[in-house]
Amino acid sequence: MEHLSFFNHLIIVLSSVFVIYMLFKAAGKPKNFLILVLVWAGIISFFGFTGFYREVNVAIPRFLFLVGPGIAFSLLMLLTKRGRRLIDSVELTDLTLLHTVRFPVEIVLFQLYAAGMVPQIMTFNGYNFDVITGLTAPVIFYLVFKAELIGNRGLLAWNFLGLALLLTIMFIAVASSQTPFQLYGFEQPNIGVTYFPFVLLPGIIVPAALFAHLVSIRRLVINVLKHSANFQPKYTPEI
Repeated sequence: MEHLSFFNHLIIVLSSVFVIYMLFKAAGKPKNFLILVLVWAGIISFFGFTGFYREVNVAIPRFLFLVGPGIAFSLLMLLTKRGRRLIDSVELTDLTLLHTVRFPVEIVLFQLYAAGMVPQIMTFNGYNFDVITGLTAPVIFYLVFKAELIGNRGLLAWNFLGLALLLTIMFIAVASSQTPFQLYGFEQPNIGVTYFPFVLLPGIIVPAALFAHLVSIRRLVINVLKHSANFQPKYTPEI
């Protein structure tokens, strides 16, 4: 880790603060949510310091304890009535802007690769094109919510693309980790995200991006279906 500058550490910390704030703001600033996320960030940071996630000779891969809870929380919110009531009031503007964080994160991932901490396949020089979402997020935000040149269908398509790119890198990251089911990166495995503060990437940033996409897609699909159901053609030709 000595090959990485303080700037890379700072980017991940600030990126984590940014996504936590954007989710907090989008949800109407519920204090319980903020406390829960901050406690979770503190827990994974502590275990990142202790080296808990770097243990490989264990029955259950420690990496799963890092990525699993955040993903489980996102799915739980979608699968429960209480969770759906909360997410149906979330601001899509904030969720869209949240994805801008994926650009600086990709820069850090490339630095981790250069330091020998992640495989090349996890960078934009490999099969990670997630940087596209980060670069286009502010553009989509402007076109949809400011200029109103793109509607629900366009935003929905962009979210599906972003979700596909995110799921791709999530799969690659897990499959490149030192676990019994490792598929990639044997010469240079994914170990960088098991150190603090980089544990915040799979523990906070990735679940936040996944949650933002899933919530946005749910909201937009409902809006598109409602619009289609309420649409009445001005003229129906006689047959």
